[in-house]
Amino acid sequence: MGKRMKIRVKYVVEDVDRHGNVRLYLRKDGRKVRLRGPMGTPDFWNDYNAAVANPAPEPKAKPGALVKGSLRWLVAEYYKSAMFKELDPKTQATRRGILERFCENIPEGATTPDGTKPFAEMQPRHIRKRRDAMAAKPEAANGMVKVLRQVFKYAVRYDLIDRNPAAEVELLKSGSEGYHSWSLEEIDKFEEAHPIGTTARLALALALYTGQRRGDLVQFGKQHVREGWLIFTQNKNRNRSPVRLEIPIIPALRQLIDASPTGDLAFLVTAQGRPFTNNGFGNRFREWCDKAGLSHCSVHGLRKAAAARLAELGCTEFEIMAITGHQTSKEVTRYTKAASQKTRAASALRKMTAERN
Repeated sequence: MGKRMKIRVKYVVEDVDRHGNVRLYLRKDGRKVRLRGPMGTPDFWNDYNAAVANPAPEPKAKPGALVKGSLRWLVAEYYKSAMFKELDPKTQATRRGILERFCENIPEGATTPDGTKPFAEMQPRHIRKRRDAMAAKPEAANGMVKVLRQVFKYAVRYDLIDRNPAAEVELLKSGSEGYHSWSLEEIDKFEEAHPIGTTARLALALALYTGQRRGDLVQFGKQHVREGWLIFTQNKNRNRSPVRLEIPIIPALRQLIDASPTGDLAFLVTAQGRPFTNNGFGNRFREWCDKAGLSHCSVHGLRKAAAARLAELGCTEFEIMAITGHQTSKEVTRYTKAASQKTRAASALRKMTAERN
């Protein structure tokens, strides 16, 4: 009597348990399905056919794992892109915060966060609903829409989606004029509280006579001075679209620099003689303003005041932009709108008086 031929069936394997019993399993698509035996019996074929016919279940995502095609996955891909990496660190941090909050939000009536949903299915109405929920803070709502526009702009640019739903969402009108622009009386009040020779007074002068942001003010030092000029590249967008400026150091500012305690590579230093960080300087300037009774004033408001003062003196928008470093006149116009109106009104009345005379 010859040897019995052993049956071989696709995907079927045999395992022997610890008791020596042969067990049959189907191994396919990462699955291991138990089959009744012996091999070739009706029970075996019933189990085998059912196991082969049923598709493998979708693997469950681990908690916190990214699911390809979700909004959170798109955001993670955006973080890796040159579009995001070209931004300065402060802008990157701001955008991360906005996007993380957006992805973690669970809309009313939903059970899952927005970040788990397919980004390709996001419509303008979905973003409008989130925008409207933030209507009490229009600047924050508009900031969210602007950041989403950039994320979906990346998706369109890299052929991940055909349209930018956020680009179709309108920005809310804001009655806010932004940071308060200092008046001459407020500048005098600050100077009374902080005399010449103090770091606070030097900080005021640097901000007022250069019109720069606090991120630039904390970096100014002797290395930027050449033949009476302050020569530097603005910190904002220096990796993406750098703006190089040359600003004359007027005598009033030169006097204050010479009369104030400064560091080797930074004019503005802490009590320990160390350069300020951006946030550290902002907090310290807040304290200086509070001491002078100017709780509504800020260092950024001095940038607006400098632009407005130049406008009052009759400087053109391009002349003001040469100081502030703005690349378009839109922001300068917003800064100087009131001052420009005042200058034009005075000019118009002078002309009318001259005509009558």
